Amino acid sequence: MGTGERRSDEQYPESAWWEEQKDDVHCLLCPQGCRISDGRLGVCGARKNVGGTLRSINYGEITSATMDPIEKKPLYHFRPGSDVLSLGSFGCNLSCGFCQNYTISQGRPPTRPLSPEQAAQLAEEREGNIGIAYTYNEPIIWFEYVRDTAKLLREKGLVNVLVTNGLICDEPLEELLPLIDAMNVDIKAMSDEFHRKLCGISSGEQARRTVEKAWGRCSVEITNLLVTDENDSEDDVRALVDWAASVSPDLPLHISRYHPVYKFTAPSTPVDRIERAAEIAREKLNYVYVGNIAVNGGGDTVCPSCGEVAVRRSGYSTVSRLNEEGTCPGCGGTLNVSL
Repeated sequence: MGTGERRSDEQYPESAWWEEQKDDVHCLLCPQGCRISDGRLGVCGARKNVGGTLRSINYGEITSATMDPIEKKPLYHFRPGSDVLSLGSFGCNLSCGFCQNYTISQGRPPTRPLSPEQAAQLAEEREGNIGIAYTYNEPIIWFEYVRDTAKLLREKGLVNVLVTNGLICDEPLEELLPLIDAMNVDIKAMSDEFHRKLCGISSGEQARRTVEKAWGRCSVEITNLLVTDENDSEDDVRALVDWAASVSPDLPLHISRYHPVYKFTAPSTPVDRIERAAEIAREKLNYVYVGNIAVNGGGDTVCPSCGEVAVRRSGYSTVSRLNEEGTCPGCGGTLNVSL
């Protein structure tokens, strides 16, 4: 089967986490809770009712396979300076108007087949590769493929990384978490209004629950894209920082600058708001990073105890001074870094 050719719907595997109802099927994977009639798709565009069975029509369908620096995910506290095979499919359970990957998240682009076995083999063959990052589109709605591939990678001693919006129900999250080594969760905003207005979901609470449940069980970092005049006020930032600090002051936060894309034409986030957001975050969080903008030292990992720069970053170029245990080169303090 070549690029762009598609299997029939019946050839895709049955989805996990759904139940049959009288006139439709009820998807139980994410908080959208779609009730899907025969022949229709859930809001994610990847889970389809085929004759009364929910099937995952993005299973093994790849839109992108690229070697990336782990810092591009962004993950700064997991294997700094390493490379990871990054795989993406299509679909998303959100419809954010500012999505930079909208061509694959909001449509059915051309794909090529890659089975879990082939993905695991590819990951093993790539020199210097630490594993697979499930990324680019939303990996949660690729649940079955991620689960099956992650099991194979574990057997090979390779790692599994999720770059996700975190919108997954508790039970499927519990099934997936033991297979995941690191994740970056995109916390869109703290307000339900932001999610309803801009993202196509009633609340972002479940994303925060994902972070809370995953913390301490794998390496976790969060990203907050500051969208101009939507979630970039000081009150917005303080609300997010207060919650993040309640999880742990050691939870790394990436503050990312928005730029016009897809349906959004508002100007890029003002630089002073990005800088102020970082100042506010550093009042309560030990590790705060700035992305999508060049800020001197904005990507450096600094020891909260002695102020020593333990990992210096310029773009995706990384120079680590960490001790072998991942501790501070200055005072030997713990930096919440997984090597």
